[in-house]
Amino acid sequence: MTITIKHVIGPELAPYIEDLARLRIHVFRDFPYLYDGTIAYEERYLNTYLQSPDSVVILALDGEKVVGASTGLPMADETPDFQAPFLQSSFDVNRIFYCGESVLLKDYRGRGIYKEFFSGREDHALALRFTYCTFCAVERPEDHPLRPADYAPLDEIWRRFGYERHDEIRTQYRWKDIDNDAETEKPMVFWMKRIGGFA
Repeated sequence: MTITIKHVIGPELAPYIEDLARLRIHVFRDFPYLYDGTIAYEERYLNTYLQSPDSVVILALDGEKVVGASTGLPMADETPDFQAPFLQSSFDVNRIFYCGESVLLKDYRGRGIYKEFFSGREDHALALRFTYCTFCAVERPEDHPLRPADYAPLDEIWRRFGYERHDEIRTQYRWKDIDNDAETEKPMVFWMKRIGGFA
């Protein structure tokens, strides 16, 4: 099977919104996110990327099928909830490119696509003269009842890609877990990488 990597910018994402929404719901049901999502919410969430002229979504396509995607946009184009941890820090929101998520179906992992997702977003951010790339990750306890025995955190991979964990930059986001009846707040920690020396 041949995988094609395609970059779409801003409103070019429109034809892929539903596919990306379904992909996010499918992949994020797994630990550690355990996300019980809806198409309606996903489409509202992804509308932020449609509205940002400098957003990028890197798609992994198997023929016409979207099997993976990685999103990013200027932090200044994100919603206040995403900006808040940085507005309270020493970092300038206008110098930060936010990497939303990288989702890839299990059958397509281990082929270097994940690395392409990260390098593609960083190249896009560099072309726009951003200084930092950042993303956030959920924190789950090691004794969580739904944690698989073979679960391997991605921390070492992120460090290998040049990202550093910033424990001083934290937030909480709400969503419904697959084993809960209502939304609950989840602790999130940010990781950052300096990609350029731009002032």
